[in-house]
Amino acid sequence: MKMNTDMDKSGILEMVKDRLMEKIRKFEDLIESTRASNNDTKSSMGDKYETGREMLQQEINNLQRQLNETLNQQASLQKITAEPCPKVQTGALVQTEKGLFYIAVSAGDLIVDNHKIITVSPESPLAKSMNALAPGQTFTVNNISQTIIEIW
Repeated sequence: MKMNTDMDKSGILEMVKDRLMEKIRKFEDLIESTRASNNDTKSSMGDKYETGREMLQQEINNLQRQLNETLNQQASLQKITAEPCPKVQTGALVQTEKGLFYIAVSAGDLIVDNHKIITVSPESPLAKSMNALAPGQTFTVNNISQTIIEIW
């Protein structure tokens, strides 16, 4: 499974950035529409509407928290470059016999040149267990051993 890695790593980084931007826009839109719903329920009809407004406010708070987490991921992503990595670290694209992993932020799976790439956070158990390892070294997560084949 050979890849054109210089091109792919910068492309993968851009794909992850685009995915986060899309997520941020969705959260902002949801927050805006939920706030509009909250304003629509302002009425003098009594307690039933107060409960509804409180539930909408809780939803806004939840969306705001998720938006902040995504903004923090975006800030982390700004520090990552497409430079080659000699060992597993943030920004590394790691190939094991089980798959390809991009250590950056958790943004789901990507398909690049017909290869599935799993994006993982540096704080994930998988990334922590392979951190600082080099090709040929083995690590274990959830009782499953994997050997690092290549790192870009």
